[in-house]
Amino acid sequence: MNDALDERGYALWPMSLDMDERLELAGLFEDWPARCPGRRIDPARAAALSGVRRLIADRASTMRPVRALLFDKTDGANWALAWHQDRTIEVAERCEVDGFGPWTVKRGRLHVAPPVQLLERMVTVRFHLDPVDAYNAPLLVAPGSHRFGLIPEASIEDMVARCGEAPCLAEPGSVWLYRTLILHGSARASLGRHRRVLQIDLSADELPGRLRWATDCDAMDRPERAGA
Repeated sequence: MNDALDERGYALWPMSLDMDERLELAGLFEDWPARCPGRRIDPARAAALSGVRRLIADRASTMRPVRALLFDKTDGANWALAWHQDRTIEVAERCEVDGFGPWTVKRGRLHVAPPVQLLERMVTVRFHLDPVDAYNAPLLVAPGSHRFGLIPEASIEDMVARCGEAPCLAEPGSVWLYRTLILHGSARASLGRHRRVLQIDLSADELPGRLRWATDCDAMDRPERAGA
């Protein structure tokens, strides 16, 4: 599995969530706001889930969650996402450090583009609550694209053609791991269905200088822009 993650940039965890773990995960989606595409939650809250703890102990014991998002594509909140790389991290406050920039604010949250080497070491994990077939907006990835660093926007289409496309189909409880830099996108989901996903970014790095990962609870649990 580690070889597949390093070579292809994505891999399916062989030990899916059991029923109790799925019920615990489903609790994060209670009282979901109407027409809400996604919301950010405290990474510590996500890390406390038994299924997340089991995954980290099994595959990412040196890493910790630095960002956690919930997504649910429904009839009232449905979207398609073009091919892209995740290039920024969320931090607690703006501190000028060499190699970090430019800075952006997304939904009131401060983000910065770190050195590519930090992104190359990160892993993104997606925990699925619902079945995801070819018609329910599976995440599409370009295998191996994470090995080419930061890909200029004008070159993304050519890179996808070079690497090909792979759909990440899922059953309830499936867990997919990705190199954070992999090119990915998704289509709109089928009408009348849910596609509930917990997405966690993992990193083993400490940020330099006075930079800190954004893990403060008092600014979490707010609506998030549509993601994958």
